[in-house]
Amino acid sequence: MSSLLRPVWLLVLCLVLSGLTGCVSRRMTVRSDPPGALVEVDGKRIGVTPVSMDFTYYGTREFTLSYPGYETLTVQQPVRRPFYQYIPIDFFSNHFLPFRVTDRHDFSYTLQPRVVPIDEEQSLINRGRNFRSQSQVGGP
Repeated sequence: MSSLLRPVWLLVLCLVLSGLTGCVSRRMTVRSDPPGALVEVDGKRIGVTPVSMDFTYYGTREFTLSYPGYETLTVQQPVRRPFYQYIPIDFFSNHFLPFRVTDRHDFSYTLQPRVVPIDEEQSLINRGRNFRSQSQVGGP
């Protein structure tokens, strides 16, 4: 009877131990000044600042931030891995820690106001006036 219970206890022990293993979650947050800028990461829209997203892989990401009245900002942002995510340590930190680890990365950017050159602004005003006068007269 004892020999029959041994495999059952081993199975129960393995199930209990697998439930106690840790996990590493990765999360990045993007903030901007002014807040409310649209954020794209690697060409995929993720929302408006402040915005957070989970990710799987480390490396360089392309962040694009845009906001009306401000210059669009595109940044090649390296997302560095912590020491416990290097080979071979990552195998143990991803599978055998008795607790959950959250690796957080915060990035903040300041957007620059869009500057319209005076001659370009005056050109736009003149084109608008010209369009208005043509519509009233029934232009060419």
